[in-house]
Amino acid sequence: MTENTPQLSPTQRRALRAAAHHLNPVVSISQKGLTSSVLAEIDRCLTAHELIKLRLYGIEREVREALFAEICTALKCATVQHIGNLLVLWRENPKDEAAEQSALATRRKSAPPATKKQAAARTEARNRKL
Repeated sequence: MTENTPQLSPTQRRALRAAAHHLNPVVSISQKGLTSSVLAEIDRCLTAHELIKLRLYGIEREVREALFAEICTALKCATVQHIGNLLVLWRENPKDEAAEQSALATRRKSAPPATKKQAAARTEARNRKL
């Protein structure tokens, strides 16, 4: 790996492998190899999920290693695990403070506390529905 790809400690790698165990592959690479559209899709998936699985079809072992290195350097992501035709990639999402602030601003306001009479009416209405 080069300087621009993140380095994972063994503890981090173990935790990410465990988290990726139940994941299904989100991107498949086959006959045409790593095209710009496939690379863009991998980038979108990493941005959305941070941790993804890739599946390769019909690509020889020697070519796979070069392909994985190319993906990691192009997208600045880390290889978590490589087993056969499956590859697990991880890239931390950048913290966007503006988006976080807007999410906080759009939260619903909590309802004012109900009176005893209102609470009893809600409970009675719920019981009737059951």
